Amino acid sequence: MLSTDVKQEVQQKYGSAAKAVREAGSVQACCDPGLRCCDPITTNLYSADEKGLIPEKAVLASLGCGNPTALAELKPGETVLDLGSGGGIDVLLSAQRVGPAGKAYGLDMTDEMLALARENQRQAGAENVEFLKGEIESIPLPDNTVDVVISNCVINLSADKDRVLRETFRVLKPGGRFAVSDVVVRGSVPGEVRQSMLLWVGCIAGALEEQEYRGKLAAAGFGEIDIEPTRIYSAEDARPFLIEAGIDVDSFAGEIEGKFASAFIRATKPKATCCGTDCCGAAAGQTRE
Repeated sequence: MLSTDVKQEVQQKYGSAAKAVREAGSVQACCDPGLRCCDPITTNLYSADEKGLIPEKAVLASLGCGNPTALAELKPGETVLDLGSGGGIDVLLSAQRVGPAGKAYGLDMTDEMLALARENQRQAGAENVEFLKGEIESIPLPDNTVDVVISNCVINLSADKDRVLRETFRVLKPGGRFAVSDVVVRGSVPGEVRQSMLLWVGCIAGALEEQEYRGKLAAAGFGEIDIEPTRIYSAEDARPFLIEAGIDVDSFAGEIEGKFASAFIRATKPKATCCGTDCCGAAAGQTRE
């Protein structure tokens, strides 16, 4: 589970962003001093063609750091799960890619975001979409039911990333794919600067160091792990926020430059090698704790 404080903070701030989109048709709430998820992180992630396929409010409510649907190589007929689906942009785009024979699930814990996502689904006329209420640490789907799990800058918000990855592994079919966009830290950074940068980059983020992310995926049972940076942030990108936080940017510039990135993270659940009850183990699925 998310720690109580982090969970409440996430619900309140993302709920505020959803409310702003529904009532005012903008996401200015995202750019207030409490959210810290503005340019250059959340902009220019989707092509004009992609934006034209879905309702405008789904685009406005997108607070991600990447475009996992463009990189996940979704195939017709597949079942996709989006962890922390927000206003539904990645679910609706996934539904287009998997087609009528496929299914796209969105999972979110925030009532306001779910209401906005379902409104966007109705406007899009997407019949192969279902939005579920729940937490990414306890996914409300059976074992071995999903072909691809995607997520867009949400796993970094969880206080229990190991549980998220174990749950993701559990719901994936053998041979299923983990294909998420997330924030990663590349190497060591002074503690004070790291915390301030993470607040700026990820909206109360708790991003993992790149090698730590690899290790947690492997511990959950995943193989074929790959982390591909898609946007690398500079000291200049974060200068206004860091100055406001009381950090001498010029003194720390060398320790910030290139250390924080949005990345596309891929991994695969191994295919089952047997059908017996005693030999499939983690490769065939895991049960909840």
